[in-house]
Amino acid sequence: MQQILEFEREIYAVENQIRELVSLSHMYEGVGDITHEIAKLKKKLRHKKRDVFNGLSGWQKTQVARHPSRPYTLDYIQYLFRGFTELHGDRHGGYGPSVIGGFAKFDQRSLMIIGHQKGRDMQDKIKRNFGMSQPAGYRKALRLMRLAEKFNIPVVTLIDTPGAYPGIDAEEKGQSEAIARNLQVMASLKVPLISIVIGEGGSGGALAIGMGNRVMMLEHAIYSVISPEGCASILWDNQKKVTTAAEALCMTAQDLLQHKVIDNIIPEPLGGAHRNHKRAAILLKKALRPHLNELAEKNPDELIEQREQKFRSLGVFMEEEG
Repeated sequence: MQQILEFEREIYAVENQIRELVSLSHMYEGVGDITHEIAKLKKKLRHKKRDVFNGLSGWQKTQVARHPSRPYTLDYIQYLFRGFTELHGDRHGGYGPSVIGGFAKFDQRSLMIIGHQKGRDMQDKIKRNFGMSQPAGYRKALRLMRLAEKFNIPVVTLIDTPGAYPGIDAEEKGQSEAIARNLQVMASLKVPLISIVIGEGGSGGALAIGMGNRVMMLEHAIYSVISPEGCASILWDNQKKVTTAAEALCMTAQDLLQHKVIDNIIPEPLGGAHRNHKRAAILLKKALRPHLNELAEKNPDELIEQREQKFRSLGVFMEEEG
Protein backbone atom coordinates (compact mmCIF):
# COMPACT_ATOMS: atom_id res chain seq x y z
CA MET A 1 0.00 0.00 0.00
CA GLN A 2 1.38 3.37 -1.01
CA GLN A 3 2.04 5.78 1.83
CA ILE A 4 0.81 9.33 1.25
CA LEU A 5 2.24 12.03 3.49
CA GLU A 6 -0.18 14.67 4.76
CA PHE A 7 1.33 17.47 2.67
CA GLU A 8 1.21 15.28 -0.47
CA ARG A 9 -2.57 14.77 -0.42
CA GLU A 10 -3.36 17.63 -2.80
CA ILE A 11 -0.71 16.36 -5.22
CA TYR A 12 -2.24 12.88 -5.27
CA ALA A 13 -5.71 14.39 -5.72
CA VAL A 14 -4.60 16.15 -8.92
CA GLU A 15 -2.85 12.98 -10.13
CA ASN A 16 -6.08 11.03 -9.63
CA GLN A 17 -7.96 13.63 -11.67
CA ILE A 18 -5.48 13.22 -14.52
CA ARG A 19 -5.76 9.41 -14.41
CA GLU A 20 -9.54 9.59 -14.44
CA LEU A 21 -9.60 11.90 -17.47
CA VAL A 22 -7.10 9.76 -19.36
CA SER A 23 -9.12 6.64 -18.56
CA LEU A 24 -12.31 8.40 -19.65
CA SER A 25 -10.82 9.44 -22.98
CA HIS A 26 -9.79 5.83 -23.67
CA MET A 27 -13.14 4.33 -22.71
CA TYR A 28 -15.56 6.64 -24.50
CA GLU A 29 -14.95 7.97 -28.00
CA GLY A 30 -17.84 10.44 -27.70
CA VAL A 31 -16.32 12.24 -24.75
CA GLY A 32 -14.56 14.64 -27.12
CA ASP A 33 -11.08 16.03 -27.12
CA ILE A 34 -10.02 16.56 -23.50
CA THR A 35 -6.27 16.68 -24.09
CA HIS A 36 -6.34 20.39 -23.33
CA GLU A 37 -7.92 19.74 -19.91
CA ILE A 38 -5.36 17.01 -19.21
CA ALA A 39 -2.51 19.37 -20.17
CA LYS A 40 -3.89 22.03 -17.82
CA LEU A 41 -4.04 19.55 -14.96
CA LYS A 42 -0.47 18.35 -15.63
CA LYS A 43 0.72 21.96 -15.51
CA LYS A 44 -1.19 22.45 -12.26
CA LEU A 45 0.43 19.28 -10.89
CA ARG A 46 3.97 20.52 -11.67
CA HIS A 47 3.28 23.84 -9.94
CA LYS A 48 1.72 22.08 -6.95
CA LYS A 49 4.72 19.76 -6.52
CA ARG A 50 7.12 22.67 -6.82
CA ASP A 51 5.24 24.81 -4.30
CA VAL A 52 4.90 21.99 -1.76
CA PHE A 53 8.42 20.58 -1.94
CA ASN A 54 10.17 23.95 -2.08
CA GLY A 55 8.49 24.92 1.18
CA LEU A 56 9.01 21.81 3.31
CA SER A 57 9.81 22.27 6.99
CA GLY A 58 12.55 20.31 8.75
CA TRP A 59 10.05 17.78 10.08
CA GLN A 60 8.40 17.36 6.69
CA LYS A 61 11.81 16.70 5.13
CA THR A 62 12.38 14.11 7.84
CA GLN A 63 9.19 12.37 6.74
CA VAL A 64 10.32 12.44 3.10
CA ALA A 65 13.79 11.11 4.03
CA ARG A 66 12.10 8.20 5.83
CA HIS A 67 9.51 7.49 3.14
CA PRO A 68 9.24 3.69 2.73
CA SER A 69 9.23 4.02 -1.07
CA ARG A 70 12.43 6.06 -1.14
CA PRO A 71 15.30 4.42 -3.08
CA TYR A 72 17.82 2.59 -0.90
CA THR A 73 21.45 1.66 -1.52
CA LEU A 74 20.63 -1.46 -3.56
CA ASP A 75 18.29 0.58 -5.77
CA TYR A 76 21.04 3.08 -6.56
CA ILE A 77 23.50 0.25 -7.18
CA GLN A 78 21.07 -1.22 -9.71
CA TYR A 79 20.77 2.03 -11.68
CA LEU A 80 24.25 3.56 -11.24
CA PHE A 81 26.81 0.77 -11.33
CA ARG A 82 27.70 -2.24 -13.43
CA GLY A 83 28.97 -5.62 -12.30
CA PHE A 84 28.37 -5.14 -8.58
CA THR A 85 29.98 -7.97 -6.61
CA GLU A 86 28.89 -7.99 -2.98
CA LEU A 87 31.48 -8.95 -0.37
CA HIS A 88 30.39 -10.42 2.95
CA GLY A 89 31.60 -10.67 6.53
CA ASP A 90 33.90 -8.69 8.79
CA ARG A 91 36.48 -11.51 9.21
CA HIS A 92 35.80 -11.46 12.97
CA GLY A 93 32.86 -13.85 12.89
CA GLY A 94 30.27 -11.16 12.10
CA TYR A 95 28.01 -10.68 9.08
CA GLY A 96 26.54 -7.17 9.41
CA PRO A 97 23.58 -7.27 6.96
CA SER A 98 22.61 -3.63 7.65
CA VAL A 99 25.71 -2.55 5.72
CA ILE A 100 26.39 -3.85 2.22
CA GLY A 101 29.42 -3.32 0.03
CA GLY A 102 31.47 -4.56 -2.86
CA PHE A 103 33.25 -3.76 -6.09
CA ALA A 104 31.43 -2.21 -9.05
CA LYS A 105 32.05 -0.22 -12.23
CA PHE A 106 31.06 3.43 -12.60
CA ASP A 107 31.61 4.58 -16.18
CA GLN A 108 34.97 2.90 -16.84
CA ARG A 109 36.25 3.27 -13.28
CA SER A 110 36.32 0.56 -10.59
CA LEU A 111 34.86 1.62 -7.25
CA MET A 112 34.20 0.20 -3.82
CA ILE A 113 30.55 0.85 -2.91
CA ILE A 114 29.50 0.72 0.75
CA GLY A 115 26.09 1.67 2.06
CA HIS A 116 23.35 1.16 4.63
CA GLN A 117 20.38 -0.95 3.57
CA LYS A 118 17.08 -0.61 5.46
CA GLY A 119 15.05 -3.34 3.79
CA ARG A 120 11.89 -2.99 1.74
CA ASP A 121 9.35 -5.53 3.06
CA MET A 122 8.97 -6.58 6.70
CA GLN A 123 11.06 -9.74 6.34
CA ASP A 124 13.89 -7.77 4.76
CA LYS A 125 13.58 -4.94 7.31
CA ILE A 126 14.05 -7.45 10.13
CA LYS A 127 16.99 -9.05 8.32
CA ARG A 128 18.60 -5.63 7.81
CA ASN A 129 17.64 -4.49 11.32
CA PHE A 130 15.91 -1.45 9.77
CA GLY A 131 19.28 -0.08 8.65
CA MET A 132 20.69 0.10 12.20
CA SER A 133 23.98 -1.72 12.04
CA GLN A 134 25.65 -3.90 14.63
CA PRO A 135 29.44 -3.49 15.06
CA ALA A 136 29.96 -6.25 12.48
CA GLY A 137 28.51 -4.00 9.78
CA TYR A 138 30.99 -1.22 10.49
CA ARG A 139 33.88 -3.67 10.76
CA LYS A 140 32.86 -5.08 7.38
CA ALA A 141 32.86 -1.53 5.97
CA LEU A 142 36.32 -1.01 7.47
CA ARG A 143 37.61 -4.20 5.85
CA LEU A 144 36.26 -3.11 2.47
CA MET A 145 37.78 0.37 2.72
CA ARG A 146 41.18 -1.14 3.51
CA LEU A 147 40.76 -3.55 0.59
CA ALA A 148 39.97 -0.63 -1.73
CA GLU A 149 43.07 1.18 -0.48
CA LYS A 150 45.20 -1.89 -1.18
CA PHE A 151 44.11 -1.87 -4.84
CA ASN A 152 44.05 1.95 -5.15
CA ILE A 153 40.28 2.05 -5.80
CA PRO A 154 38.08 5.03 -4.79
CA VAL A 155 35.39 4.47 -2.16
CA VAL A 156 31.80 5.75 -2.40
CA THR A 157 29.55 5.43 0.63
CA LEU A 158 25.75 5.80 0.65
CA ILE A 159 24.39 6.82 4.05
CA ASP A 160 20.85 5.95 5.12
CA THR A 161 20.42 4.94 8.75
CA PRO A 162 18.49 6.11 11.82
CA GLY A 163 21.74 5.45 13.69
CA ALA A 164 23.93 2.60 14.89
CA TYR A 165 22.00 -0.16 16.68
CA PRO A 166 21.74 0.88 20.36
CA GLY A 167 21.05 -2.58 21.85
CA ILE A 168 22.96 -4.09 24.77
CA ASP A 169 24.46 -6.83 22.59
CA ALA A 170 25.83 -4.19 20.21
CA GLU A 171 27.51 -2.41 23.11
CA GLU A 172 28.90 -5.70 24.38
CA LYS A 173 30.41 -6.34 20.95
CA GLY A 174 32.11 -2.92 20.87
CA GLN A 175 29.80 -0.60 18.94
CA SER A 176 31.58 2.62 19.95
CA GLU A 177 35.01 1.09 19.31
CA ALA A 178 33.96 -0.06 15.84
CA ILE A 179 32.73 3.42 14.90
CA ALA A 180 35.83 5.11 16.36
CA ARG A 181 38.12 2.71 14.49
CA ASN A 182 36.37 3.53 11.21
CA LEU A 183 36.87 7.26 11.81
CA GLN A 184 40.55 6.68 12.54
CA VAL A 185 41.09 4.68 9.35
CA MET A 186 39.00 6.96 7.12
CA ALA A 187 41.03 9.96 8.28
CA SER A 188 44.18 8.44 6.78
CA LEU A 189 42.72 6.52 3.83
CA LYS A 190 44.96 6.95 0.78
CA VAL A 191 42.22 6.77 -1.86
CA PRO A 192 39.37 9.17 -2.72
CA LEU A 193 36.38 8.82 -0.40
CA ILE A 194 32.99 10.33 -1.29
CA SER A 195 30.05 10.10 1.11
CA ILE A 196 26.44 10.74 0.06
CA VAL A 197 23.48 10.98 2.46
CA ILE A 198 20.62 9.45 0.45
CA GLY A 199 17.99 9.37 3.22
CA GLU A 200 18.59 9.55 6.96
CA GLY A 201 22.03 10.39 8.28
CA GLY A 202 21.69 9.47 11.93
CA SER A 203 24.43 10.18 14.48
CA GLY A 204 27.57 8.00 14.73
CA GLY A 205 25.95 5.30 12.65
CA ALA A 206 26.09 7.68 9.68
CA LEU A 207 29.48 9.17 10.47
CA ALA A 208 31.02 5.69 10.66
CA ILE A 209 31.05 5.58 6.84
CA GLY A 210 30.78 9.34 6.24
CA MET A 211 34.22 10.92 6.67
CA GLY A 212 34.69 11.69 2.99
CA ASN A 213 36.79 14.09 0.95
CA ARG A 214 33.40 15.15 -0.35
CA VAL A 215 30.17 14.90 1.64
CA MET A 216 26.97 15.38 -0.36
CA MET A 217 23.27 15.11 0.43
CA LEU A 218 20.17 14.51 -1.60
CA GLU A 219 17.83 17.48 -1.59
CA HIS A 220 15.34 16.03 0.90
CA ALA A 221 17.74 13.97 3.03
CA ILE A 222 18.55 14.75 6.67
CA TYR A 223 21.80 14.53 8.64
CA SER A 224 21.91 15.03 12.39
CA VAL A 225 23.49 14.02 15.70
CA ILE A 226 20.07 12.86 16.94
CA SER A 227 16.56 12.29 15.62
CA PRO A 228 13.89 14.97 16.14
CA GLU A 229 12.02 12.51 18.39
CA GLY A 230 15.11 11.92 20.54
CA CYS A 231 15.87 15.63 20.74
CA ALA A 232 12.28 16.48 21.73
CA SER A 233 12.31 13.79 24.41
CA ILE A 234 15.60 14.97 25.93
CA LEU A 235 15.09 18.74 25.79
CA TRP A 236 11.36 19.03 26.44
CA ASP A 237 10.37 15.56 27.68
CA ASN A 238 7.64 15.80 25.06
CA GLN A 239 7.72 13.97 21.73
CA LYS A 240 5.00 16.27 20.41
CA LYS A 241 7.77 18.87 20.07
CA VAL A 242 9.30 17.02 17.11
CA THR A 243 8.52 19.89 14.70
CA THR A 244 10.32 22.38 16.96
CA ALA A 245 13.21 19.95 17.44
CA ALA A 246 13.60 19.35 13.68
CA GLU A 247 13.95 23.10 13.07
CA ALA A 248 16.39 23.56 15.98
CA LEU A 249 18.64 20.74 14.80
CA CYS A 250 19.26 22.39 11.38
CA MET A 251 19.33 18.92 9.88
CA THR A 252 18.29 19.61 6.28
CA ALA A 253 20.66 19.68 3.32
CA GLN A 254 20.03 23.40 2.88
CA ASP A 255 20.95 24.15 6.52
CA LEU A 256 24.06 21.98 6.43
CA LEU A 257 25.34 23.46 3.18
CA GLN A 258 25.02 26.92 4.72
CA HIS A 259 27.01 25.76 7.76
CA LYS A 260 29.61 24.10 5.49
CA VAL A 261 29.03 20.63 6.94
CA ILE A 262 28.39 19.28 3.44
CA ASP A 263 29.88 20.24 0.08
CA ASN A 264 26.84 20.27 -2.18
CA ILE A 265 23.18 19.30 -2.56
CA ILE A 266 22.05 16.76 -5.15
CA PRO A 267 18.63 17.68 -6.58
CA GLU A 268 15.81 15.14 -6.45
CA PRO A 269 13.04 14.52 -8.98
CA LEU A 270 10.14 16.92 -8.57
CA GLY A 271 8.07 15.54 -5.70
CA GLY A 272 10.93 13.59 -4.10
CA ALA A 273 13.15 10.61 -4.92
CA HIS A 274 10.42 8.17 -3.79
CA ARG A 275 8.40 9.12 -6.88
CA ASN A 276 11.05 8.27 -9.47
CA HIS A 277 13.96 6.02 -8.50
CA LYS A 278 15.57 6.02 -11.94
CA ARG A 279 15.52 9.80 -12.26
CA ALA A 280 16.94 10.14 -8.74
CA ALA A 281 19.81 7.83 -9.71
CA ILE A 282 20.53 9.84 -12.89
CA LEU A 283 20.75 13.06 -10.87
CA LEU A 284 23.05 11.40 -8.34
CA LYS A 285 25.27 10.10 -11.14
CA LYS A 286 25.62 13.59 -12.63
CA ALA A 287 26.68 14.94 -9.24
CA LEU A 288 29.09 12.10 -8.45
CA ARG A 289 31.06 12.04 -11.72
CA PRO A 290 32.87 15.44 -11.48
CA HIS A 291 33.90 14.86 -7.87
CA LEU A 292 35.38 11.47 -8.70
CA ASN A 293 37.28 12.94 -11.63
CA GLU A 294 38.60 15.80 -9.52
CA LEU A 295 39.72 13.62 -6.59
CA ALA A 296 41.35 11.09 -8.93
CA GLU A 297 43.89 13.79 -9.84
CA LYS A 298 45.09 14.11 -6.22
CA ASN A 299 47.90 12.03 -4.72
CA PRO A 300 47.42 10.17 -1.40
CA ASP A 301 49.05 12.89 0.71
CA GLU A 302 46.79 15.54 -0.82
CA LEU A 303 43.69 13.42 -0.21
CA ILE A 304 44.56 12.87 3.45
CA GLU A 305 45.43 16.55 3.98
CA GLN A 306 42.24 17.77 2.33
CA ARG A 307 40.09 15.36 4.36
CA GLU A 308 41.80 16.30 7.60
CA GLN A 309 41.43 20.04 7.01
CA LYS A 310 37.79 19.62 6.02
CA PHE A 311 36.80 17.97 9.28
CA ARG A 312 39.05 20.05 11.51
CA SER A 313 37.37 23.20 10.22
CA LEU A 314 33.88 22.05 11.29
CA GLY A 315 32.55 24.04 14.23
CA VAL A 316 35.30 26.67 14.12
CA PHE A 317 34.02 30.20 14.70
CA MET A 318 35.49 33.64 15.38
CA GLU A 319 34.40 35.71 18.36
CA GLU A 320 34.41 39.48 17.93
CA GLU A 321 35.80 41.59 20.73
CA GLY A 322 33.60 44.34 22.04
